[in-house]
Amino acid sequence: MTIKIFTTGGTFDKIYFDAKSEFHIGDTIIGALLEEANVDFDYEIETLLKKDSIEMDESDRELIRNAVAGVQHRKILVTHGTDTMVETAQALLGITDKTVILFGAMQPARMRYSDAMYNLGVASAAVQLLPAGIYLAMNGKIFDPRKVTKNRALNRFELADS
Repeated sequence: MTIKIFTTGGTFDKIYFDAKSEFHIGDTIIGALLEEANVDFDYEIETLLKKDSIEMDESDRELIRNAVAGVQHRKILVTHGTDTMVETAQALLGITDKTVILFGAMQPARMRYSDAMYNLGVASAAVQLLPAGIYLAMNGKIFDPRKVTKNRALNRFELADS
């Protein structure tokens, strides 16, 4: 089994430009993180976008949906910015023959104190264990995209109020 990984940008792959005092999305670091973790599963990485999720629109979500639906792999990870991750996950609902986990980070993976590696680990385990469906892996939990919200004040994902 090979896990397909689509990268779309977001904070996970942001890099800091000191001279400008701002972040920009760089090349993905996910391959290096998986090598550092010494994972024992096959994976393929493909970059679809290099966008902050707040800048994503419906055409970007359609691109992601087509990539996920069109690939032969049944186990898929998608890196995504946290601001609109729920919307993209909801756009993937209806893809029923694959296990798809969207995840991201509140702090860039290149920073020493980041949740990126933890979220990658949770997502990697979840994609191998969960049945077909669309899920989010953030803050040590797995969420149904129809029942989750980002709590911006606490900087975490939580079950949405029913």
